Amino acid sequence: MYPVLLLVFCLSCWLLLSRRKQNASKGKLPPGPTPLPIIGNILQVDVKNISQSLSNLSKVYGPVFTVYFGMKPAVVLYGYEAVKEALVDLGEEFAGRSDVPVFKKLYEGHVGVLFSVGKTWKELRRFSVLTLRILGMGKRSIENRVQEEAHCLVEELRKTNATPCDPTFILGCAPCNVICSIIFQNRFDYTDQDFLKLMEILNENVEIFSSPWIQEKQSQEQIFTLGNLVITMVDLFGAGTESTSTTLRYALLLLLKHPDVTAKAREEIERVIGRHRSPCMQDRSNMPYMDALVHEVQRFIDIVPNGVPHAVTRDVKFRNYFIPNGTTILTSLTSVLHDDKEFPNPKVFDPGHFLDKNGKFKKSDHFMAFSAGKRACAGESLARTELFLFLTTILQNFTLKSEVDPEDIDTTPTSNGLTSVPPNYKLCFIPL
Repeated sequence: MYPVLLLVFCLSCWLLLSRRKQNASKGKLPPGPTPLPIIGNILQVDVKNISQSLSNLSKVYGPVFTVYFGMKPAVVLYGYEAVKEALVDLGEEFAGRSDVPVFKKLYEGHVGVLFSVGKTWKELRRFSVLTLRILGMGKRSIENRVQEEAHCLVEELRKTNATPCDPTFILGCAPCNVICSIIFQNRFDYTDQDFLKLMEILNENVEIFSSPWIQEKQSQEQIFTLGNLVITMVDLFGAGTESTSTTLRYALLLLLKHPDVTAKAREEIERVIGRHRSPCMQDRSNMPYMDALVHEVQRFIDIVPNGVPHAVTRDVKFRNYFIPNGTTILTSLTSVLHDDKEFPNPKVFDPGHFLDKNGKFKKSDHFMAFSAGKRACAGESLARTELFLFLTTILQNFTLKSEVDPEDIDTTPTSNGLTSVPPNYKLCFIPL
């Protein structure tokens, strides 16, 4: 038994040294902690809090460094300058996607728009964007559907009769129904059995998505197959439902924690909209505080701390380092969204981060809640519409009441694979 283990150990060391020599012959990967055979740097990276681990490593190795997950290297980009240079300035070279084998097995080899690469990704994304535009994405009709769903959401919240409830399910139904109205041209009652089955499938996929990822070669043969179409629809439902519903759930928790912020937002809603008409996106230009609040929620919660793993599409020389074709790229969005030079006291929830001295909304290039570059979220405009209209409509119709004192509310995120989610909580929706 021991000779076998010794042989495996020696082979692992040889493979690791061979890989390093191969990279050295062409150039060199960015610096990083010395990896151990087989397991790489797994002992130096806390899988439950990868962001903090990467932050600690960046203080030692700088804004561009390498960590090994097993035998596979991953180049980490930390800070606004490094992330922008890669995703925006060198967008084509960094537009690849690191594979998630658990998805490949689940989807039986098919790919959707989220994890495809190369020609397949370009064609599927072009097809998805064009089809969504035909179905109304970016048009007034989509806003009307979100407004309709916001009205239905309010009616569902009224059914809670101002008693303590967990908002997770209801807040998941609303954005999912918006996607249904686009894809199927029809929304569903929240008790509809087919709709509940769809929600169940999406929740199962979210749990799988939370699994660790490992790099793997991806086939790029066929593009427009029925299987790929199905997976593309799954990607649209998953990304369009879970991220928005989680953001809404986190937003309500933060509003419970900060009643002063809630009061300012409600005052602006009363002044600009009142209680007798539905909010619309035109209102946003007259509601800088509410606009800032939505942006601050997304900045503060940092829902996908390291983005979805990228990969380089060819050999790349980046800041005098050599990154071989196919190498996984981790972009620390946390380091951008929580940059203390751009956002003073970044760990404090404060809509003022997006307001100038005159109380007007101010944009920030550091706002990368939807990532950046060629693989930025394709549903960004829809998500922005949903978050603004859903939150504004809720605050227009309800007073939010916590079960505990605001000072005792814990808003610390729960790390869950690639995403951060809020802790479980209950609240009362008291009609105004």
